[in-house]
Amino acid sequence: MGRPYGLERVYIVAMRALPRTAVVLLTLALTILAASPGQADAGVTRAQKRLNALGCDAGPVDGRMGSWTRTGVIRFQSANRLAQSGSLTEATRSRLYGDRQTRCDRRPVPGTATGRRIVISQTQNHVWLVRGDGSVLAQGDTIDNTRYLGPGSYVSGSKCGRAAKIRDNSDASGRLRLHNFTRFAPCGIGFHQIPQYWSTGAQIHADHLLGTNLKESHGCIRVSRAMSARIWDFATLGTRVVVVR
Repeated sequence: MGRPYGLERVYIVAMRALPRTAVVLLTLALTILAASPGQADAGVTRAQKRLNALGCDAGPVDGRMGSWTRTGVIRFQSANRLAQSGSLTEATRSRLYGDRQTRCDRRPVPGTATGRRIVISQTQNHVWLVRGDGSVLAQGDTIDNTRYLGPGSYVSGSKCGRAAKIRDNSDASGRLRLHNFTRFAPCGIGFHQIPQYWSTGAQIHADHLLGTNLKESHGCIRVSRAMSARIWDFATLGTRVVVVR
């Protein structure tokens, strides 16, 4: 058996030199250190920098493939019509570092509709506010639920006798605030900020989960606070909302 190195050698020296209580404490400390995350991965660091430069929000550049970074990968994959695995596959890396790729925050508007409209892509988990001349006023990520809302054309406004807009709506339980609720489909489907607990004001999930299928709404279109305000201002009575796959 060769000479021990690193944590193993430190542990052996401690066993010989320290009282039993100290050895127990040192063993516990070394176990915690051994279980801590390893060093940053250079490939992940490079990907995080590139994803953030492309507006995909991969989170802090720390070289670790955590959940935030995976959502950034998913956003890049959805914008570039790749399988949304959340992993840095060969196809993903090839597109990410290639000469041409679609930015996550500047995607082309899908579909063939024209005129002033809001466009939702269920596949990309993304929404666009389109002016009458076809230019994009704003765009951002969403979370939806395709079991409740199918592709087609809708219009913003009152539905089923319910108000078209409610600045601070509540969910059925009364526990959640749906800020900037803008209705566009029967009977209770609309856009709103990620739900917040009335009791604390905290969102039920982080913004970086938008643009993925890692969460699911109850039928509405969840967006960031900033995008909910843009939609609130953009959607007048009768504004067309086009939903595409």
